[in-house]
Amino acid sequence: MGKTNQNFSSTSYKPLLFQLEQKETQETYGEFVIEPLEQGYGHTLGTSLRRVLLTGLSGAAITQVKIVGMKHQFGPVKGVKEDGVDLLLNLKKIRVSYSGEKPVKLTLSAKGKGQVLAGDIKTPADVQIANPDFVIATLADDKSKLELELQVESGVGYSPSEDRKTNMVGQIPLDADFSPLRRVNYKVEETRVGRLTNYDKLTLQVWTDGSVNASDAVKKASEILLGYFNHLVSPVVKNSSAVKTKNLETSVTSKFSVEELSLPTRIVNALIGASYETVEDIVRSNKTELAKIRNLGEKSVKIIEAALGEKGISWKGE
Repeated sequence: MGKTNQNFSSTSYKPLLFQLEQKETQETYGEFVIEPLEQGYGHTLGTSLRRVLLTGLSGAAITQVKIVGMKHQFGPVKGVKEDGVDLLLNLKKIRVSYSGEKPVKLTLSAKGKGQVLAGDIKTPADVQIANPDFVIATLADDKSKLELELQVESGVGYSPSEDRKTNMVGQIPLDADFSPLRRVNYKVEETRVGRLTNYDKLTLQVWTDGSVNASDAVKKASEILLGYFNHLVSPVVKNSSAVKTKNLETSVTSKFSVEELSLPTRIVNALIGASYETVEDIVRSNKTELAKIRNLGEKSVKIIEAALGEKGISWKGE
C-alpha cells in the first residue's frame, strides 16, 4: 500500500478553554477538578494522567542495607525486639525524597531502650525522609544498639532485590518501590456550559507517599505526556536501520556468558562464584568492587576489560 501524506491544519481544531482547580490539599493528598472539557475528553485525560502518575514518575527508595550484628536476612539482631525479616520489611516502608543520579549512603546509630524512628537516620543535605515518625525497630534495654548503613537510589517503578547483586559481606539487597504515588482515582461527570450540558467535568484524586506533593506530581505527569505528544507533532528523523542494528548487536553481546569471553579459567570460576554469569552482569558492575572478589584483583579486571573490548563492548565500571 502506498504511503499517504496528510497535512493537518493547525486551525482545524481549537480545544475548549478549561480551568484546573485544586479543591483539597493535604500533605499526602490532593483533589483536582478540570472543567469544562468536550464530551469524551474527561476519560481521555483521566486515563492518561492516572497511568503516567502510577507508572511513570521517578522516586527514591532504599535498595541495600548493612546491619551490624546481622549475618543474614533471617537472623536476629541482638537487643532488637523485631526479628530480621520484620526489620527489613520496616526498612522497605521508609519513604525517601532524593533526585540524584548516583546511589547515596545513609547511616543510623541508635542506643538505649525505646523505639528507633526513621527520623533518626542521618542523611546528606539532598536526601529527606518523608515519614520521619515511622518506627523502624524497638530496642529491648539500655545496652541495646542498632547500627545500619543504607543505600538509596533513584528509579522508576518496582525493582526486585534480584536485580541488584552485591559481593559485600553483610550487604542485603532490598525490593524497591520507587513510585512516589500510592493511589490515583478519577471520575467524570456532566457539567454545564451556558445552556449546554453535554460537557465533561474531570475530578482527579491523588495520594502520594509524602516524598512529593500531589500538585507537583500532576504537573510532572502532564510534562511527560506533553513530551511524548511533542515528538508526534515534530518527530525526529534518524537513520533507523543503523540504530536498530547497533541496538541489536549490543543486546545480543550483553547476553554472552562469561565463558564466551575467552578468559582464564581462574577468572571465569571467580566470576561465576560471585554470581557474575553474563557480560551484562559485568558491565553493570563497579571495577573497584569487582577487584575485591576472591581470586580476582586489579590485574584480573584489566584482563576482563580487554576481553570485553575484543567483543566491541565498552565498560565504564564507575
